[in-house]
Amino acid sequence: MIQTALRTIQTLISTSLALTSLGSSIEVRDVNAQAFYPFRVEKTAQVLFFLSTECPISRFYAQEIQRICRDYGSQGVGCGLIYEDLPLEASAVRAHLTEFGYRGIPAAIDSTGQIARAAKASVTPEAVIIDKAGNVRYRGRIDNFYADLGKPRQQATVYDLREALDSVVAGRPVKHHETIAVGCYITLNGEQQ
Repeated sequence: MIQTALRTIQTLISTSLALTSLGSSIEVRDVNAQAFYPFRVEKTAQVLFFLSTECPISRFYAQEIQRICRDYGSQGVGCGLIYEDLPLEASAVRAHLTEFGYRGIPAAIDSTGQIARAAKASVTPEAVIIDKAGNVRYRGRIDNFYADLGKPRQQATVYDLREALDSVVAGRPVKHHETIAVGCYITLNGEQQ
């Protein structure tokens, strides 16, 4: 009985307090001048990765981001890369994508900060999962490799984003819907997000 009550409370928290409904109408141009709707979910979920071309931690996660997008793509999960280090030219992002081997993942520059504000992203790298209903199901770190700035572990032991994606794909509540991401602060109009 207590277990059932705890599950009900957890479900209520994860569906009411943790979830922020986002409009799927926000449109930006990706770095190839194609229309990109970051909050529009085509199948099961969309993961937005807030990145920087310069942030060392953001650069470190390039391979893992690509593995996540590849591993979950067949399960109906789309990915998008949102670049936050402004000012930034599309040519610099394309060079970054080439340098780190990104292929087939839409990438856009958040020149107005509207995407970061809507998703409540505050650092790079940070991941946000949006479900089919337009709700944020997870916001935070990719894993726990970085204990703090300048304090990497020998290896990650908790894979927060993968655990959250597993829950979303299976139709279950996300156990930890928000974690603290470690990285470089996103600044919008000269202020930290």
